Amino acid sequence: MIPRGLPYEEAMRQFRWPKPKKLNIGHVVCERHNPATLALIVENADGSVRNWTFGELLAGSSRLANALAAKGVAKGDRVGVFLSQGAELTLCHLAGYRMGAVVLPLFTLFGEEAVEYRLANAEASAVITDMANVAKILAVRERLPHLKTIVVIGAGAHDTEFLDWDRLLEAASDRFATLDTDAEDPALLIYTSGTTGQPKGALHAHRMVLGTIPAVEQMLGHWPRGNEIMWTPAEWAWIAGLYDALFPAWYYGTPVLAHRFAKFDPERAFAMLAKHKVGVTFIPPTALKMMRQVEKPRSRWDYDVRALFTGGEAMGEELLAWGRDAFGTTISEGYGQTEMNLMTLNSPEWFEVRPGSCGRACPGRKVAIIDSDGRVLPPGEEGQIAGWHDDPIVMLEYWKNPEATAKKYAGDWLLTGDLGRMDEDGYVFFKSRDDDVITSGGYRIGPGEIEECLMKHPAVAMVGVVGIPDKVRTEIVKAFVQLRPEIAATDALKADLAAYVKTRLAAHEYPREVEFVTELPLTTTGKIMRRELRRLDADRKAKS
Repeated sequence: MIPRGLPYEEAMRQFRWPKPKKLNIGHVVCERHNPATLALIVENADGSVRNWTFGELLAGSSRLANALAAKGVAKGDRVGVFLSQGAELTLCHLAGYRMGAVVLPLFTLFGEEAVEYRLANAEASAVITDMANVAKILAVRERLPHLKTIVVIGAGAHDTEFLDWDRLLEAASDRFATLDTDAEDPALLIYTSGTTGQPKGALHAHRMVLGTIPAVEQMLGHWPRGNEIMWTPAEWAWIAGLYDALFPAWYYGTPVLAHRFAKFDPERAFAMLAKHKVGVTFIPPTALKMMRQVEKPRSRWDYDVRALFTGGEAMGEELLAWGRDAFGTTISEGYGQTEMNLMTLNSPEWFEVRPGSCGRACPGRKVAIIDSDGRVLPPGEEGQIAGWHDDPIVMLEYWKNPEATAKKYAGDWLLTGDLGRMDEDGYVFFKSRDDDVITSGGYRIGPGEIEECLMKHPAVAMVGVVGIPDKVRTEIVKAFVQLRPEIAATDALKADLAAYVKTRLAAHEYPREVEFVTELPLTTTGKIMRRELRRLDADRKAKS
């Protein structure tokens, strides 16, 4: 932990990453804690609550590790976890790490093709799921020659094609000797959100957990303070839900709240914060924008969140101001990606939060803006955001894809594919994905700034901006707008939205086309899929 009161600049000078030879995530986030300490609070769909101690999680993960080992799962094998937030998901991760297997998270909203691709590409030997999702596995099983074991929660007597979770664990010992894994041994294979092309599997080592801790400490105001409960609505199938919330909390031995949202409900989210007295939380920007639409939450629910952070897309001044009003605290925004999580952070109690910036480099982390040749650019110049490779948070490689791995680096810099700039104080300002830049009339336009502007309009709930082909300008700006429920879609409103941007940003940046939509296509991590918006526009115009 970084001492409180130590200035950011001094902390960055003094910080040195520990480099242990041996490390196991399952040990540091569970096994080393007092077995009687509360670890997990699970609220079920019916409102009932089940508490788990670290001792119960250790015993349960031991049973699962023994059961998987008896089925032939060994060190280095990939084990799919096709589950939502809950105790069973955490037992799968703990068991996998402790036995030296590689855990493969799968989002429960994936369809058959997405599941098949990841399991096949990973050559997974086992997968654990529930009755709600097993049909997707069975539909593609014959095309998964490496898949030998399917474990299903709630199978009961219907276990002719797969193994029943309860029976399997009841028959196994609750004692298991955690492997003494190297810090460099693979632990997690997590696929990119796939905004372009097929997703790539980012392979991470056990050392990754060390890279998350100092950043989360500072984003949550020198966390932990006491036994604050952590909660996130982010699914535990992507890196932020797992390694920005769940496992950092358990690293400190503090409790985590789990709740499965069939579909994110902003009012339910406020109710959860109040009911369980959540002290710290990670909430993705998309969820925050939905919560912003709830009227007068502080007068309706008695919640007291000390610290809140977000990440995944630029937050903007409007959301920052709303957060101060709704929570009484400044939202900490972070930046990173699956391949290199938590690259930058904002820390309201540590340094000034500047609107529009995703913060400064995390403790111990080296971040720069570079050109296409890997040269570091001076403050103010636009280029690609990049991170230094010698960092525990950086992936080992793209799974089975050495060509893509090589392209991810420029010398010793890991390329994010995101454009931005850095000011003289080291604050990073995200502009856009490199492949999302709109070229119009000779101008290069980032969609993020236009989206942020439109989000300030009182009629707008959510918005996605893309460039679409134009014979004269190469591309023109188009905005896909999801209106607030009470707002009627009219041509006059389209004109008003275009003028709103034109008068607030620049004449060349306003959307020359506006289309109203009932919802926007999102990745599994809650990011707007701009390529889908471009495809939607092309398909409609081809039919007209």
